[in-house]
Amino acid sequence: MHAPQQQPIQHMDQVALSRRLGVSCRTLERWRWIGVGPKFIKIGGRVKYRLVDIEAFEISRLCQSTADSYYLTEDKILNAAANSADIRHLRAVNAGE
Repeated sequence: MHAPQQQPIQHMDQVALSRRLGVSCRTLERWRWIGVGPKFIKIGGRVKYRLVDIEAFEISRLCQSTADSYYLTEDKILNAAANSADIRHLRAVNAGE
């Protein structure tokens, strides 16, 4: 019996992800710094995003209304960067705590 072949892990760089999400590369950099964006890996000093992590991030941001707790605006993210307690809260919300 043969073991099933696994699909190779697909990766995106920061430029491709910024196009996909409609945000700037600088926004992705800020998200990595404050820990609110999709999970990423560093390979040889380069940042890569696994497709599975991008899709998980997108699913975690599904909302039905602007009152949903996961509805994060750029202003909320920037304000959180200025307040470490808010950053811990956003990380807890992102982790489902």
